[in-house]
Amino acid sequence: MGKARVTDQEFIELWRQHQSLKALSEVLGMDVAKVGQRRRNIERRYTIALDAKSQNKRYEHLNAAQRNPQSLNLDMLNGTIIVFSDAHFQPGVHTTAYRGLLKLIEQLKPKAVICNGDAFDGAQMSRHPAIGWEEAPTVVQELMACEIALGEIEETAKKANRNVKLIWTIGNHDSRFETRIANAMPELRGVKGARLTDHFPKWEFTWSCWATKDLVIKHRWKGGIHATHNNTVNSGVSMVTGHLHSLKATPWSDYNGTRWGVDCGTLAEPYSKQFDYCEGNPVNWRSGFIVLTLKDGQLLTPELVRKHDDEHIDFRGQLIKV
Repeated sequence: MGKARVTDQEFIELWRQHQSLKALSEVLGMDVAKVGQRRRNIERRYTIALDAKSQNKRYEHLNAAQRNPQSLNLDMLNGTIIVFSDAHFQPGVHTTAYRGLLKLIEQLKPKAVICNGDAFDGAQMSRHPAIGWEEAPTVVQELMACEIALGEIEETAKKANRNVKLIWTIGNHDSRFETRIANAMPELRGVKGARLTDHFPKWEFTWSCWATKDLVIKHRWKGGIHATHNNTVNSGVSMVTGHLHSLKATPWSDYNGTRWGVDCGTLAEPYSKQFDYCEGNPVNWRSGFIVLTLKDGQLLTPELVRKHDDEHIDFRGQLIKV
C-alpha cells in the first residue's frame, strides 16, 4: 500500500483494524519503531488506548498497567536492550563495569539503553544519619558526576545507533533529590532545576518501562534473596529490576512457558565508599549489567555482563579487556 502519510483519524482506524505494529508497518510502509512512536503520540494526544492484539490472553489484563501515565511502552519486536542499574556515580570514579558498558554499547548498538535507577546517590540527602564524621560528596559534585558519566553513555549510544532510546527508570536514591526539595521548600514547585529530570533532558524518566507486553523493567519491587524469583512469579511477566545489586537471572516455567526475574547488579564497585554503611561486611553483590535480546517480540535468555577483574568483563564465555 505504501501509505505512509495518513491523518491521525486514518491511523486510528487502521490500527483498530490490524491491532499490530508489524502489520501496520507493512500497510503504511513505515518502520515498526516509527509506527510505535506515532501510536504512543496519538494515545497521549487524544487520551485513548490503541490496544494491540494479544497473542496470549493471559496478558490482556495488563493493558491498564501499561497505559499508566507513569509507565513507558517501547513495543519492541526485535533488537537489543542494555540495562544497567545502581551506578551511584561518584566524582572521578569510572568503574570496570562502567567501561565495559561503554564498550558493549559501541559493539552491540542497542535500540535502547536503560538506566534502571539509582544513578544519583544523594548521600547528603539521605534520611539516614551520617556515620561518624564521614565526608560525602555534595549534591553539586554528585550531579556533575552523573552528568559526566551519563553524558558519555549518551554520546556512545548515539554514535552506535542514532535512534537509540535513552530511558531512566527512577530509583529510591534518585527520588531523594526532589523529595528533599519538595518537603523542605514546597514553594519551589515548578522552578527549573528543582526536579532531577531537569538536569538530564536527553533521558526519558518513568517508573516502569514495558519493552513488550510481557517484559517490564523497573527499579524495584520485591526484596530479599529470592526477589528475582518472587518478582516474576507474582507479576506474571518477566521483570528486570535493580536495587539489590545481585546480578542474576532466575527462570520460572509453567504451562504458559518460561519467564525471567532479572537483577541488574551494580555498575559501582560493591565495596566502594558509597556503601560504607555495610561496615565492610561481605556482600552478595556483583558489579556488572544486563543485555536483553528480543526476537519477534519474545525475550531470549537474559545475558549477564560481570566484572571479572579490574581490566576485564566476562561476557558470552569470553574475557573482554576494557
